[in-house]
Amino acid sequence: MPGHRVGNSKPRIIVIGAGIGGLTAGALLAHRGYSVLILDQALVPGGCASTFQRKGFTFDVGATQVAGLEAGGIHHRIFTELEIDLPQATPCDPACAVYLPGEQTPINVWRDPEKWKQERQRQFPFSEPFWQLMAALFKASWEFQGRDPVLPPRNVWDLVQLTKALRPSTFITVPYTLFTVGDALRAYKLGNDHRLKTFLDLQLKLYSQVDTEETALLYAATALSVSQLPQGLYHLQGSMQVLSDRLLEALEKKGGTLLMRHTVEHIEVEKGKVSGVVIRNQKTGEVWTEAADHVVANVTAQNLVQLLGNKAPHGYKRRVEKLPPASGAFVIYLGVDESAIPSRCPPHLQFMYNAKGPIGNNNSLFVSVSHPGDGRAPEGKATIIASSFVDTKQWWVSEDYEGLKQQYTQDAVSRLSKFFYLKPETIIHVEAATPRTFARYTARDQGIVGGIGQRISTFGPFGFANRTPINNLWLVGDSTHPGEGTAGVSYSALTAVKQIEAQKVARYGIT
Repeated sequence: MPGHRVGNSKPRIIVIGAGIGGLTAGALLAHRGYSVLILDQALVPGGCASTFQRKGFTFDVGATQVAGLEAGGIHHRIFTELEIDLPQATPCDPACAVYLPGEQTPINVWRDPEKWKQERQRQFPFSEPFWQLMAALFKASWEFQGRDPVLPPRNVWDLVQLTKALRPSTFITVPYTLFTVGDALRAYKLGNDHRLKTFLDLQLKLYSQVDTEETALLYAATALSVSQLPQGLYHLQGSMQVLSDRLLEALEKKGGTLLMRHTVEHIEVEKGKVSGVVIRNQKTGEVWTEAADHVVANVTAQNLVQLLGNKAPHGYKRRVEKLPPASGAFVIYLGVDESAIPSRCPPHLQFMYNAKGPIGNNNSLFVSVSHPGDGRAPEGKATIIASSFVDTKQWWVSEDYEGLKQQYTQDAVSRLSKFFYLKPETIIHVEAATPRTFARYTARDQGIVGGIGQRISTFGPFGFANRTPINNLWLVGDSTHPGEGTAGVSYSALTAVKQIEAQKVARYGIT
């Protein structure tokens, strides 16, 4: 109801965006006793981890795998607090089968640590000291992150939480704070190992948006190690939508509300403090202002500045404007007969090609394949989802958008046909998404995906904080620490929730 304000003493929280980060923050805050309203302009919740249906097929829009379901993992921790069941899932093993240019045998990223060690020693002789460093950094970083540090800290409370998370073992990471992966390769005399660097570039691009020369080493240590036991990557039963469904269930069970097809047009600020948001109902066109004690923005840093308009702090706005261009994605969704899928096909594959083509910035495709009985395809059928990072600009300036989209689609099908049996008789449905598609359905600025890139300048202590320069305005999602993926944005949401809780305790003495 326009202008509605709950008539009780519960602090009022408005969450902008029903992606996994927004739903997690909203569900946790509702569970902890806040009055929560989540708003999203899309048709269904989930953001880049939502789904859509075509001809009996269920396609994951963007994210296709999940980390953090194991005991102690971030989703396990959050779902336990919310008293909801974890979704059924199958461990990805291998987590990914990577095909380098011109090679017919993949590099399998196995879940079993010993098996993966043997694989990488066979594939990349003399590289084991590098991998041992990555394992040591990952162990220290993972234990540190599990103690819920606030990064980057923005006040005394944040700094105290960061200090509490430190242990003597954490300090092994300090000398490597300003290292990139490329720096570490050169330190181990692997800088000229083109094959190893190509493999790392492919894997890191998936998780950090940038290659070995730009990815922060401490971030890469986690990205390259999280797929092994006792952690792991998982393929959800049904679809990625199950995460959103469970979080929404928890939100509504505690009295929270989600309104889809409601666009937040502006964040209101009075005397340096957030006061509410301006909302437009897409169905009726009605516009009103909703008051709030806190606003949690599950949006990109670029979108946040736009929502603040002339209230955006100059320094914050300037920093966002100076960020390197973020990536977009071209994604092709195929519904096929199961005869198109090779036997014993891994759930996730990555291909890099020698021949140049229009498919993306790094001439590669990341592919996710459904499994029989996983809820994504009718019996005897399967889904194939293939994506490649692209420059967003070309999709907005092209004079022949549909022609460019068709060119990318044909090129992707042609390349995928080298591994899958893709013929007119096996292809049932073809659909493609571009940065313009993602902008339309997720409202992310220019249709960018995956965050701002985990360079040294934007990772950890140098990244964007949950606590913005405007009081009671919080940023969650893949622009903040610890980065992209459902696990990353869930950590981000949990951190913001703890900061809001601490502020309530400090002001009212409420526990």
